[in-house]
Amino acid sequence: MVGHRLKRKKSSKSSKSGAPGMGKSDWRQRLQGLDPAAQRMLQAAAAGIESRNFTEAGRAMVGVLALAPRHPEVLRMQGVLSHLQGRYAEAERALRAALVENPDDPLIHNNLGSTLRASGDVQAAVASFRQATVLDPGLAAAWFNLGKTCKAHADLDEARVALERAVELSPEHAPARIVLGDTRKATGDIDGAAASFREAIRLNPRSGNAWYSLANLKTVRFSAEELARMTHTLSLPDLNEDDRIALGFARVKALEDAGRHEDAFAGLVLANARKRRQLSWDAAAFSAKVDALLSAFPVGVSAASRSDNGKEVIFVVSLPRSGSTLVEQILAAHPQVEGASELPDLPNVIEGESRRRGVAFPDWVVDASPQDWTRLGESYLESTRRWRTERPLSTDKGLFNWQYVGAALAMLPSARVVICRRDPLETCLSCFHQLFARGQEYSYRMDELAAYWSDFDRLSRHWSERYPGQVHEVIHEELLAEPREATSRLLAFCGLPFDEACLRFHESTRSVRTASAAQVRQPLRQTTARAAKYGQALAPLRDALSACRQA
Repeated sequence: MVGHRLKRKKSSKSSKSGAPGMGKSDWRQRLQGLDPAAQRMLQAAAAGIESRNFTEAGRAMVGVLALAPRHPEVLRMQGVLSHLQGRYAEAERALRAALVENPDDPLIHNNLGSTLRASGDVQAAVASFRQATVLDPGLAAAWFNLGKTCKAHADLDEARVALERAVELSPEHAPARIVLGDTRKATGDIDGAAASFREAIRLNPRSGNAWYSLANLKTVRFSAEELARMTHTLSLPDLNEDDRIALGFARVKALEDAGRHEDAFAGLVLANARKRRQLSWDAAAFSAKVDALLSAFPVGVSAASRSDNGKEVIFVVSLPRSGSTLVEQILAAHPQVEGASELPDLPNVIEGESRRRGVAFPDWVVDASPQDWTRLGESYLESTRRWRTERPLSTDKGLFNWQYVGAALAMLPSARVVICRRDPLETCLSCFHQLFARGQEYSYRMDELAAYWSDFDRLSRHWSERYPGQVHEVIHEELLAEPREATSRLLAFCGLPFDEACLRFHESTRSVRTASAAQVRQPLRQTTARAAKYGQALAPLRDALSACRQA
């Protein structure tokens, strides 16, 4: 954030007398126009920022701002400090003031992009990163930030180009190779993704993120030598806890590849326990939230005044690891459907309305009018419009959308909802195997997993009962056993003519931005079950699920 971060191939080395990630000569050039006292203060601020001693950095910045309040490097460093402290509006003001003084400074544009991205203005962030790369095509950090941001915004073509440029400029930067690997995975280049992750591992054998990214391809097998390397790294006493957790999950995959399921399960329990200690999850509070949703949508509420709203949208809802990516891949193989993957738009619209009203969802549902639902529906359609520029229909498989089905159908009365289900034991076991990038705090303890599945089950059944004709269930095991019949029913529900391409979904070249990206590039297998391999080790999970059913 402070300096270049990604070093160029032939850059001068960092110095204690320079800014982090910046050579001494570069630093001196940026300090031109400052007297010696101001330079010393700014260097102290840079040192405080690099060591994350923000109190020390703040004191130094007060002094240097008093001496040189309009100097572009002083303003840039103030913006960096404010950003790292989470004060994004202040950071943006400082960085824009810096650009007034030096509008062609690529580093300031790069820092501004980071602040805009953190504050949620993705399009403006991308524009800032692009400008930084135009002003300095050799600024690896700007290419990395551009690629990372485009990937998160599903612009995978630009992301890949930018990340490949970042790696070319900074070949030893492991995080850039990891993001490039994720981008390649999303576009179906599984071999290229594996190569990127393995190169990141070579550069940093302790990187749990790199090891887990390779494991999370699902379809790539680990070698015995790789298992031994992971085991050795996990034995190191000074390994970072986040790396230890990610490596622990990755090693489970390697043990399974070696057929050592007893050892794999022991490692799985340990990795989940470590991750759970980092999180806060209240299963009872979440169940109460589901109770509130059941009460808020008892037999359907007043819907949008435009009854045809939403005819272009198919919501695919499920728990993670339940086959929703497969269902979306089948739908997206149809020439009339664009697969948009896991979108944040539905919860964003609902939570935005909650902020506007000052009342949490679903407590305001009882007061919502048809005009309110129409307004919210049109807001959703506008925010997702880019997914329907080439095909008339689009999917939305946001992981939390199962909680918003009642609101979605009130906003968009003609939308279709596909609920994906899988055997509950297999669903929970697969979630227990997954180290999620964010959220899903319930998934790291078996009893909490079972309780969450139970909440999903009762709310999903409620949606099916309350909205007959608008909700369709796809059972994963039935889809695997009878793909043509299940696919035909799915397409008919969505108002689509049958198309043979949907049975050849694995040939699709669309991007897939989920953990199942590699798996849906392969033809259907007759079964994906693996609980039997763990036998009695899963007794606690079976008991927890049984208790939830009987509650």
